[in-house]
Amino acid sequence: MNRFLWLLGLSFILSCSTNSDGEGVREVEVGPNAAIIRNPVQADQPTDSSQAARLSFEQTIFDFGEVEEGTIVEHTFSFENTGAVPLLISDARSTCGCTVPEWPREPIEPGEEGVINVRFDTRQKINQQSKPITITANTLPAQTRIYLRGFVNPAE
Repeated sequence: MNRFLWLLGLSFILSCSTNSDGEGVREVEVGPNAAIIRNPVQADQPTDSSQAARLSFEQTIFDFGEVEEGTIVEHTFSFENTGAVPLLISDARSTCGCTVPEWPREPIEPGEEGVINVRFDTRQKINQQSKPITITANTLPAQTRIYLRGFVNPAE
């Protein structure tokens, strides 16, 4: 048992590393978009929304009306970055695999526009449907939701 504790302690000591100053902090190289995606919110300071990107959609809800089950509904949501810094969308997803968003992977500069294309497969989805798409970006708040809504009639 003593041997096990001794090996455990030795592995712990060897796993710790220090930099040249003897500090336990390592510098890590970051990519070109690291400064963009850092969250500007600090827990102990007031929120400064002027240092965030801002997603401004032409519409946040698309009502596709009534369709028959099995129809593929597609819609393009247009937006503009109305913030002061480049917008970087890190993720866009829905609550199920039947709704698939595609979003720009490159930063959107202030004043520039972009689109999010959404595809909804209505197979085995009947009656009233409301599919949220959650977009995660360097905005305040960090998540924004857009929706596809409509009614799916059963296939005959």
